[in-house]
Amino acid sequence: MDVFVQLIAEELQLPSNSVAGTLRLLKEGCTVPFISRYRKEQTGGLKDIEVSQINVALEKYSGLQKRKETIVKAITDAGKMTDCLQQKIDECWDSAQLEDIYLPFKPKRRSKAQTAREHGLEPLADIIMMQRENDPEKVAERFVTPDVPDAKSAIKGAQDIIAEQVSEDQRS
Repeated sequence: MDVFVQLIAEELQLPSNSVAGTLRLLKEGCTVPFISRYRKEQTGGLKDIEVSQINVALEKYSGLQKRKETIVKAITDAGKMTDCLQQKIDECWDSAQLEDIYLPFKPKRRSKAQTAREHGLEPLADIIMMQRENDPEKVAERFVTPDVPDAKSAIKGAQDIIAEQVSEDQRS
């Protein structure tokens, strides 16, 4: 609750004690008109619109907190949670940023990149990404198998892997 007080007070540029009093009343089930008319001493005299904005912000942050819990559980269940990742999630209060953090861990539908990985083309994608080879088609010939009929198909699969990696990179 203290985190919500701080976040909402900063977002709406209202005094923390007024926000705290309003949140307490909202949690008790009081309505916005009741709070703004009859509980001015607990809200520091906030107007209807300010109490309403606090209520909307509380709903937003409560929903975001539930989403964070769901994401933490999913990543932990997958065995990929780290202290650094946990800290990033805990400190994040923006839904778009939170989803960006979760994206690399989110279960995916079967993609072209996944199929290419199953055909053993991830090393080729890494070689292409390093940009040290003058003739990628010549390197791709080493990856020709019954599943990958020619060098052109190998390069296409590597491109699919690279495209997925770039789209999921949080730094971009």
